[in-house]
Amino acid sequence: MRTSRVDLAPKRCPHLRARRLASTFSHVVSHSDTDSRVRAVLGPTNTGKTHLAIERLCGHSSGAIGFPLRLLAREVYDKVRKLKGDASVALITGEERVEPPGARYLLCTVEAMPRDGGGKAFVALDEAQLSADPERGHIFTDRLLHARGREETMLLGAATLEPMVRALVPRAQIEDRPRFSTLRHAGSSKLSRLPPRSALVAFSVEHVYAMAEMLRRFRGGAAVVMGGLSPETRNRQVELFQSGEVDYIVATDAIGMGLNLDVTHVAFASLSKFDGRRQRRLYPAEMAQIAGRAGRHHQDGTFGTLTGGKIFGSAEFTEEEVYAIEEHRFAPLTQLYWREAQPRFDSLATLIADLEAKPDVEQLLPAPEAIDLAVLKRLAEGDALGSDVTTPGMVRRLWEACQLPDFRQQGPDMHARFVARLWQDLRQGHLGADYVAARIAELDRTQGDIDTLQGRIAAVRSWAYICQRPDWVLARDEMAARARAAEARLSDALHQRLTERFVNRRTAVLMKTMGKDAGLLRVALEEDGRVLVEGEHIGHLEGFRFVVDAEASNEDRKLMLAAAERHLPELLAEKARRLVASEFGDLRIEAGKVLRGQHTVATIEPGKSPARPRLVLGRELAALAPAQRARLTEALDRWFENALAPLAPLRKLEEAALDPSAGSEVRALLLTLADRAGTVPREGAGLAVIAKEKRPLLRRLGVTIGSLDVFVPALLKPGPRALLRAIGADRRPLRPGMEAVIEGAKNIPAGYRRAGSQAIRVDMAEKLFRAAHEQRGRGSRSFVLDPALATSMGLTPDSFVRLMRDAGFRPGHTRPQPQGAFGPPAPVLWTWRAPRKDQAPRREGGPPPREGSAFAALAGLLR
Repeated sequence: MRTSRVDLAPKRCPHLRARRLASTFSHVVSHSDTDSRVRAVLGPTNTGKTHLAIERLCGHSSGAIGFPLRLLAREVYDKVRKLKGDASVALITGEERVEPPGARYLLCTVEAMPRDGGGKAFVALDEAQLSADPERGHIFTDRLLHARGREETMLLGAATLEPMVRALVPRAQIEDRPRFSTLRHAGSSKLSRLPPRSALVAFSVEHVYAMAEMLRRFRGGAAVVMGGLSPETRNRQVELFQSGEVDYIVATDAIGMGLNLDVTHVAFASLSKFDGRRQRRLYPAEMAQIAGRAGRHHQDGTFGTLTGGKIFGSAEFTEEEVYAIEEHRFAPLTQLYWREAQPRFDSLATLIADLEAKPDVEQLLPAPEAIDLAVLKRLAEGDALGSDVTTPGMVRRLWEACQLPDFRQQGPDMHARFVARLWQDLRQGHLGADYVAARIAELDRTQGDIDTLQGRIAAVRSWAYICQRPDWVLARDEMAARARAAEARLSDALHQRLTERFVNRRTAVLMKTMGKDAGLLRVALEEDGRVLVEGEHIGHLEGFRFVVDAEASNEDRKLMLAAAERHLPELLAEKARRLVASEFGDLRIEAGKVLRGQHTVATIEPGKSPARPRLVLGRELAALAPAQRARLTEALDRWFENALAPLAPLRKLEEAALDPSAGSEVRALLLTLADRAGTVPREGAGLAVIAKEKRPLLRRLGVTIGSLDVFVPALLKPGPRALLRAIGADRRPLRPGMEAVIEGAKNIPAGYRRAGSQAIRVDMAEKLFRAAHEQRGRGSRSFVLDPALATSMGLTPDSFVRLMRDAGFRPGHTRPQPQGAFGPPAPVLWTWRAPRKDQAPRREGGPPPREGSAFAALAGLLR
């Protein structure tokens, strides 16, 4: 084990630390109580809060406003500069510092904002509700508690912040501002039917680019706004939209933080995002923050979701979310995140202890470990620091280095390596100008694709931040100017590259981000067999073979060719339907036959496998001429192949079972699954002889190995089950709706297992088992199971217990309440013992292989 060079044992007196925290918070409260100049202006978006703050700023002799984003700080900086002149206004962010000597008005990001207000006459904090954000909330909380103006202080935020303001800033004057316009839910719509002046919001750069490309194809173009663009490029994109040159703008969720645009509708491409820790659904307040961009001043707005294609999925707002957004009613904040903003630098141990200290105020929560603290701990535990980080000055300098933002989004481990390399130079003094200039020059190259340019922009932002530090870089002003210029050039190159692709290479981004999903393009089959994509002739069908038009081979038509290929099965099925309809009319599959009305057109007989039956034309068609019979047979086979599309998962199993590389044990299981229509009891699956390294192959084939069953979830849907029954591949009872739980324990339909007096679908049973194993995996021998999920499915308590017993779970006895005690009874404690489920296969459940079939012979040999 490696021994740390830094002693992390906290060297402090607990009583002294408690007194220091109590003194800090008593100072905050007493300061707030005696300060009657604090105004909290709260309300939803489009209430004019930021505009009011700008007016009040300009009405004072000096002032400062802290914003959550540098784009927003830059936008307000440009407005105030026009009113007060360049010499009076400063812009201070982590990566940019425009600070004329004697500047009286500061527009900053919250991190760069003076902690106590800098002695300005007016101080404002924008989007103060972000104090509840796990990543940056502690910074907003600190400014909310301490940043004060000499004459006036203004806190701007959502109405959910009101309880916290009353508790932490008791003498603040709270003003509620109503929204100027109404906001209404407009439902979901396809991309091609979005109204003009719409904003589309996505939560990944790839989706932003893909939607911008599709909007260019459908509606002539779209502007793009992202946090990674330079302010100049962002302004150029916004001007495209504001001037009316394009009617659509595609943005990340950064659009929700104060960018004022003439938007009438906001469409969400998704309702979930990755927040740095996990993929989660947006909170209603976050949805409202973004949706509120629709409708400016007294113009009403609407919001909704996008549907269609692989990008958008099928996310929809719930009724509760719609009500909350339209009525601006959200759960109030009950606690804010806090971290010691003035830690002691006596030693690394003291610094870390102060940063992890808990607040003594009930309205404040200790902030989750941010990346700067995570990096500090990694460096302190490693060998990168040496033995010289012992003085308060060196500890402070190291902490400042650890606060370098992770612009590259690489995570704590990779970012800690970058900071460690930076520290090797900072510990000796300054970074040399030649060294910094060389690093910036390496990044200042505009060649490469979109991803390359984005990576360089993120890297140069790190150097722009480093160059802003007054004691890190020699020739700081010159190096900072070089970094800003490099970022601007890279952002402009990115903008140009996107424009070129949207205009001249309309397939490149879409094909990369959508995986050749051209589902939104219009493809049509003419009566004469011609295939049209977006109204352009792209080829024709010769019989059932697609022939590409000779003039459609240039690069500009790649997307249309891909769309035609993607839609080829649909086109062939359409021709088959027309051909069959001209001879037969409407067809259906029932009881092993293909019927037209009540007349049999063909019978369905067993083929090479259960999912590949064959058709035999009815006797009444035998009198047809050979040529006409062949034409109708070809059309009917094509129609039948399309009708069997729901059985694609079963065909995958059958094809894999014929692959010798899968191994005899896996092939035997696949054969059994295929012959039993996708569901086999675990005790009959022979899992005991299947090596663990073979199980990923089963997962790739869509096979789930459950606690009691091995099954294919895709074959438990009503469509495949009904089709298997109709073609005669599965003669077990059918439940047309495939409900989660049904009544009755006899004649159990295919895809279900017995649960007491009921039956439950095997995938729903597995969901209950997995939830139970999660509870069991928390370390205790006895555990509590919540029956709420089973109840919501429709299982009775007795059926639930019987089902869980089959999987090895045993309920304990209910402990009676002591005499005279009140309240609910103590929960039942469960235990678990592995059931005997992986023994040699026993012949029970499901139909046996058909005698004489290839599957029966091969399964017998393998066994």
